[in-house]
Amino acid sequence: MAEIIIDKRYCGPPNSGNGGYVCGRLARHIPGGAEVTLRAPPPLDTPLATVATDDGTWELRDGAKIVATGRAANVELARVETANFEEARAAELLTPVKPHEHPLPTCFVCGPARAKGDGLRIFAGSLGRQAHAPVLAASWTPDPNLAADDGLIAPEFLWSALDCPTGFACNCSPQSDTYDKTPLLLGRMSARIEARPRPGERCIITAWPTGRDGRKRTAEAAAHDEAGRLLAVARTTWIAVEREVQLGQTS
Repeated sequence: MAEIIIDKRYCGPPNSGNGGYVCGRLARHIPGGAEVTLRAPPPLDTPLATVATDDGTWELRDGAKIVATGRAANVELARVETANFEEARAAELLTPVKPHEHPLPTCFVCGPARAKGDGLRIFAGSLGRQAHAPVLAASWTPDPNLAADDGLIAPEFLWSALDCPTGFACNCSPQSDTYDKTPLLLGRMSARIEARPRPGERCIITAWPTGRDGRKRTAEAAAHDEAGRLLAVARTTWIAVEREVQLGQTS
């Protein structure tokens, strides 16, 4: 059993951890592709236990409460959307979530209130493609403070970078280029990391919706470097919730 603490820097909603970051922290224990399911809002600044179970899965526990579960998974996408860096920068200007309207302005990944070098400041916007479904893109140049001991960007930050863009994509209609502002929370994320960039390397994140089923919305995402090398892919399930639930204001 090991212990981790989700620092308040890595929040999604104001009082809980960013889903992608938390999934990535648990996935560090799982070789290859991993699927992580969030069972409860991950608390900040709280010692959490990572526990291997007899059936080969991992649990993230806050005392007796299970916060997340993880297992090995085959993460293969039917297609992987790409964009160049200039296209991604242009797409950011079309982000459907404007700074003054952002529901979670302090989110570690997509919060506009986070300073450069503190948050990731990934603002996905439409590429204007509609062949299969809307495709969103954003640029990302990882800061040196995101590096692991080997000098490459730590894997949990690739999970983070693929998280919020899929949330934006889930509010895009799979059949049209319309966008709604339904409050969402990440329920499950699967990811596979192919390569990790170095600090300062320019990267491109793409994301696209894949379906809706009641309150569940699904999307996929990919990260490439500027030369087109695939860094990581992800598949996510988001849950439509009330605004108070998104903010963690319910008992």
